[in-house]
Amino acid sequence: MTDGPGRPPRVGIFDSGAGGLSILRHLASQASGLWALYLADNRYLPYGDKPTSWLERRAATLTEVLLERGAELVLVACNTATTHTIGTLRTRWPHVPFVGVEPAIKPAARLSRNRRVAVMATPATIQSQRLRQLIDEHAAGAEIHLVPCPGLADAIERADDEALSPLLDQTANRLLATGADTIVLGCTHYPLVADRLAARLGPQVHLIDTAPAVVSRVHHLLGTTPHSHTPTHTEPVQLQVLCTGDVAQIDRALLRWLDSAAHCAHLELPEPTIST
Repeated sequence: MTDGPGRPPRVGIFDSGAGGLSILRHLASQASGLWALYLADNRYLPYGDKPTSWLERRAATLTEVLLERGAELVLVACNTATTHTIGTLRTRWPHVPFVGVEPAIKPAARLSRNRRVAVMATPATIQSQRLRQLIDEHAAGAEIHLVPCPGLADAIERADDEALSPLLDQTANRLLATGADTIVLGCTHYPLVADRLAARLGPQVHLIDTAPAVVSRVHHLLGTTPHSHTPTHTEPVQLQVLCTGDVAQIDRALLRWLDSAAHCAHLELPEPTIST
């Protein structure tokens, strides 16, 4: 998909905040020379409590921003936005490749030893028809437990350790109560604290992160392979970061979760509306 050997692949990524950094972190570790524009819509975090009509309009606005700035592939790095909007985005831009992030029901059902899987996600993802469809198609007889995690993504976004610790304790207790030995991380924010969650769950519980599969799909659509853009494997990701809300908050997230000194620039966008 690139215009020539001297032009790096150009990926546009949007999320409600810093959660998509869990995908970008994995992508950056594999794709030397990648050009990435990350757009955090943190003015309206979290997406998990927004209606579908609002999400569809907002996702279209964010996609327009990424395409206008040169993205040739759009990564919807948010489970809630993917389940509610990616179909309409693909219809509106049929020639643009979109990659979404969905709860990994199929691999979780395959890996579970006791046939019990728990899906931790935002309330909107839990209630989505798409999640029900994924379970119907891929649960393969496994017992699926849906565990909504209100407030967790927001606490991760704010890197609020005082709020995070009790929330992780509560989440771990609810997950353990299901008896599941395999946990699907159904929000891109959750892998950022996977190590802390795993410490509470114990070694008998396996966490499933969708990032590797998502990155594999991005490479496939771009026609690239890991580190294929440069033979030296040393060229860093060319990262640009925009946000619609608190710039300092995203800067802190970049440093903490991506170990990046990149700085975020503020982007003013029209107020989202809901069609009647």
